[in-house]
Amino acid sequence: MNLQATSTQKMEKTYWVQVEGSPDDAALAALRSGVQLKDGQTKPAMIKQIDEPAGLWPRTPPVRFRKSVPDCWLEITISEGRNRQVRRMTAHVGLPTLRLIRASVGPWTLDGIETGTWKRG
Repeated sequence: MNLQATSTQKMEKTYWVQVEGSPDDAALAALRSGVQLKDGQTKPAMIKQIDEPAGLWPRTPPVRFRKSVPDCWLEITISEGRNRQVRRMTAHVGLPTLRLIRASVGPWTLDGIETGTWKRG
């Protein structure tokens, strides 16, 4: 049994999520209260709309932008870690994920870490 994996499963994880579309109050409220996925109800999430995070590295391949479809960024914090959970949650409320970046796990964040580098915890 991997004890480290078990202990991080209960830590909060924060993601920066670029979604296709503009979220309305109903979509944000659904995410905040938890949504029903095929594998059960998700726990409530903390959600806020944010500006595009500064200093993002280029995505390869780039996200395909469509002039007629808006996109926006959300910051989503969850306390569970199901397979592709954030992508499935946003799709469930009609906001497909275009780009997903894990910004933090528990006390560890991307702050001060340059692209292509890592730090020992």
